[in-house]
Amino acid sequence: MLTVELDTLGLEVGAAVLDLGCGRGRHMHALQARTDLRIVGVDLSLADLEAARAGLTSDTAALCVGDTRHLPFGDAAFDVVICAEMLEHIRDYRLAIAEIARVLKPGGRLGVSVPRDWPEWICWRLNSAYRRAPGGHVRIFNARALKRDIEAAGLHHRRTHGAHGLHAPYWWLQCLLWDRREQARSVALYHRFLVWDIMKRPRLTRLLACIADPLMGKSVVLYFDRNTRPA
Repeated sequence: MLTVELDTLGLEVGAAVLDLGCGRGRHMHALQARTDLRIVGVDLSLADLEAARAGLTSDTAALCVGDTRHLPFGDAAFDVVICAEMLEHIRDYRLAIAEIARVLKPGGRLGVSVPRDWPEWICWRLNSAYRRAPGGHVRIFNARALKRDIEAAGLHHRRTHGAHGLHAPYWWLQCLLWDRREQARSVALYHRFLVWDIMKRPRLTRLLACIADPLMGKSVVLYFDRNTRPA
């Protein structure tokens, strides 16, 4: 399940790509199908990185335990940076944005996603345990404010779109049934529907997603270019 559209990132042969907060490697696994990319995934969780490694077959992919606020890479090291569903987990997210700008080459591209504000607000209101869960979300982002923060770091905004519109009701249902969500049949059935949709991509759900993503997408995705001059 990809959140950032890889085709929008202008991936070229031999490009160096950094996946920040790569988790279990969903974007990395898709990237390795592209020709001759050099891919690095960074995450704080060793367990998630081990799961990501299990699906990697490319000999030009590497994994690293690291803190997004203090990246172990030199300036202008990457052509493309992906930062999907990560910034909402850290309090001093502007440090992460500054690090992204530092390691991104002039003219490089960034794809960043966070939970959309109003579907996330509903989750917070339905059950406070949702955001208190270990590794949970520490803030609700406003997309326009996040855009300004990233532009202030020297990047130029190119495009914004919603993603995972069919997933928002699933999380609302989980919040409503939080204490018994693992046993709830309704949650299990909705999860099965989402897996079926991801694997089969039927025409009906693609049409529904085209309608739902702009209106109620669980995520909002922003794309930027790194300015050729310092901010």
